[in-house]
Amino acid sequence: MCHPAWRRARLAALRLQELARLRPVRDRMDREYARPLDVEALARAAGLPAGLLGREFRRAYGSSPYAYLMARRVERACVLLHRTDLGTAEVRRRVGCSSPRVFDRHFTARVGMSPDDYRRRTGGRPTAEVPAQGVRRGVRAG
Repeated sequence: MCHPAWRRARLAALRLQELARLRPVRDRMDREYARPLDVEALARAAGLPAGLLGREFRRAYGSSPYAYLMARRVERACVLLHRTDLGTAEVRRRVGCSSPRVFDRHFTARVGMSPDDYRRRTGGRPTAEVPAQGVRRGVRAG
């Protein structure tokens, strides 16, 4: 029988190994948010089955890989809506969302208003900083 301290140390080491495999997945989503990414491809790159990647990612980062990716897309969309004069459809395409309905639903759930309302509220013109009321933290979409 293992000593409890050894067992805790072994579990901690295993947890660090899991996080080391998940970090590149998260980093890839942060970098490539505008590209089509699917859980199967992300899982293959991490050397994990897709179901295990989903469970481990949720445990490590508090949301599914899809919800995490959509959060990155919404955050980038907020910046584009505020700092540029791009239309909402162009912003949606630039952040990698092909479906207007899906994008609007995730944007509204995360920000608390539609992309068009956000643009009107923030002025939608080039500026040096994003307003503090931007993206609500802790709201999970998906």
